Amino acid sequence: MSTCVRTQAEIWKGKLKRGDVVVSNHPEFGGTHLPDITVITPAFSGEEITFYVASRAHHADIGGILPGSMPPYSRELYQEGAAIKSEKLVSEGQFNEKRITELLYDEPAQYPGCSGTRCLADNLNDLKAQIAANQKGINLISTLISDYGEEVVQFYMRNIQDNAELSVRNLLKDVSKRFEGQDLSAVDYMDDGSPIKLRITIDAENGEAIFDFAGTGPEVYGNTNAPEAVTYSAIIYCLRCLISEDIPLNQGCLKPIDVRIPPKSFLSPSDKAAVVGGNVLTSQRVTDVILKCFEACAASQGDCNNLTFGFGGNLSGQTETKGFGYYETIAGGSGAGPDWDGTNGVHTHMTNTRITDAEVFERRYPVLLREFSLREGSGGKGQHRGGDGVVRDIEFLIPVQVSILSERRVYHPYGLEGGEDAACGQNIWVRKVQKGGRGEDAEEWEDRHINMGGKNTASMQKGERIIVNTPGGGGWGKVGDESKARKEKDPQHAWRKGSLAARATTQETN
Repeated sequence: MSTCVRTQAEIWKGKLKRGDVVVSNHPEFGGTHLPDITVITPAFSGEEITFYVASRAHHADIGGILPGSMPPYSRELYQEGAAIKSEKLVSEGQFNEKRITELLYDEPAQYPGCSGTRCLADNLNDLKAQIAANQKGINLISTLISDYGEEVVQFYMRNIQDNAELSVRNLLKDVSKRFEGQDLSAVDYMDDGSPIKLRITIDAENGEAIFDFAGTGPEVYGNTNAPEAVTYSAIIYCLRCLISEDIPLNQGCLKPIDVRIPPKSFLSPSDKAAVVGGNVLTSQRVTDVILKCFEACAASQGDCNNLTFGFGGNLSGQTETKGFGYYETIAGGSGAGPDWDGTNGVHTHMTNTRITDAEVFERRYPVLLREFSLREGSGGKGQHRGGDGVVRDIEFLIPVQVSILSERRVYHPYGLEGGEDAACGQNIWVRKVQKGGRGEDAEEWEDRHINMGGKNTASMQKGERIIVNTPGGGGWGKVGDESKARKEKDPQHAWRKGSLAARATTQETN
């Protein structure tokens, strides 16, 4: 997010006025993948911009070659939907609906085989919600400045980052002592065999580190390329997880870190490379590699299990069809650690989302959810077991285009310290076929289970299903060793807490 804000601030330097709002989603301008649209609002003090407030939201459809804008086989960026480098979404308080409609609906349809967004009304409403969220943030900052003065607010802003920096430096010093000054290194692989290699060299005296990804595979002719911002996000996330102190996530965590990403690798792709899988799949593998370097825990499912379906669009040369696009990520197992078991059926790392309730899902979409359960035995065994993945079985009540974009269908989520690997995931298409083939004389139909692989799309007919079996988490320690898992005294451990929860509770009870 910070990369995007800095980039846009430089582009619009001296050009923004009160009431202006900027929008962008392009990977070369600090974006992650195209469905993640960033809305940035400047906060003024007099005539000067003192802060930027930004929000990033994943939009269920922004056009491209398939409904849901998460195509499993995209090769070029334009196939993944609308690409917005830098535009004014709001000009002095006026929402630029005409221009944003052109960007989301008209321009993507100009490319061969592509449609504009299939959910334009949803896009516009979600963008307005992002604008409102930014304004709420500005109001809160303005209240702080009004109560305490700008100097005090700026002082604490800087100190929050300084505190994060100090926490990371202390962490690195402790890690260096634990590993006796040795470099940390690890490698893991995408399902296509592309390696992600990392060597971490720590300067224990200054509490600094070099994260060197030399040896990582080249840009791929596919969509698992990840913009550099994705790797930076994975690093800051992992560092925050490793710090024991309760600090806000902020850019100060990266100040002691020198990140070196090889140019032309799939962690630093060209500007037209497809990237939709980089943010949701490659990011997970980068996280796995970083945590493996630190020997922090076994691998979690390492995947977002991106499922999309829908129909319709305004493809060039075809009759415009009003349709829809649906997108969800699916939980799996989390990895075990030195004093904990993995968790079953949970969103891990980049899958920090909540899935649509079954009742709402079936009410709003032409589907029947036949099963949503834990996938028993899919977690890795060990002194501490890895969490189990889930089984999600969806039947479609009308013909739709169904796509799955997933990983860990080839390489298993690893175990550590003698723990066993977890089970890989699997995507099954339950297809209706006529017995004895598809001849005119055949009258009886049967279900045939077809393995779709990790990345695929299919036109599914009424009554056909997709079954997504998600990966488990790796185990920790040798099977049979006595468990050292912590026994939490507080039954509310890991529940939602903090100031946000307190405000929400107050709102709900008033």
